[in-house]
Order: sequence, then structure tokens, then C-alpha cells
Amino acid sequence: MKNKFGFFIGLAVLLQACSEPEKVEVGNKTSMEVNLVFDAGDVVRGEVIDAKFVVKNTGDFPLVLGDVKGSCSCTVAEKPEEPIAPGETGIVKAHVTTQAASAGVMAKVVNIIANTEPSRTEVVIRANVLDK
Repeated sequence: MKNKFGFFIGLAVLLQACSEPEKVEVGNKTSMEVNLVFDAGDVVRGEVIDAKFVVKNTGDFPLVLGDVKGSCSCTVAEKPEEPIAPGETGIVKAHVTTQAASAGVMAKVVNIIANTEPSRTEVVIRANVLDK
């Protein structure tokens, strides 16, 4: 009898250890809030603009940022690797090199692909580029 009891206890512990906390399932759509424009103000040509976009998960499922991509080679973006839990926030960073920019108003786009509807959100980095 002791062996059967020990077997069932061991099996219960093993099954509990194998369970995963909150799985992210494909197809679960959520929603997010993000400021759509980052205004860097006046920058001198050659400066690098470091933009940050705070992304808040306003839905009921984890927010998964699949990809963030700049519209040109001068814009490099980074995203959180882990899903953002409902009610929590994450940061999307973008770095814009202004070395080749013309003087005047500049606008660079970063596309955020996520499990939202619509799946693509466009954010913009604006600056007024000044000659040295």
C-alpha cells in the first residue's frame, strides 16, 4: 500500500512540475496604447536620436511584439523579447542616425507588428535637423 501511495504522490509532483505558467497561444488578439509620435526637437546633423515608445497592453491577453522595423537603414529599432502582460508596459527603442539627413524637418517611421487588430502600428520620429 505504501508503494502505491508513494507512486501517486511522485506522479502528482511530476505532473505539477511539468505544467507551464500562462501560455501564449497563437490567435489571441489583444490591444495596446502607444504614443504615435516622438518629437526629438532640434538636432544637429550627425547626432543620433534615441527615441523611446512606451507600449501598454490594454487587452486581456499577453501582448507579443513580433517585429519592429525602421522604414530605412538609418533607423534601427529594438523591442522587448518577452510578452507584455495585460496592464503592463514595455519599451520600443529606436535609434536614428542623422548624418545623411538634409537640413529641415525629418520624419522616420517605425512599424510595430503585434498580436493586435490591426496587426501593424506605425509610430513616427520627428526632428528638425540643423546644419553644424
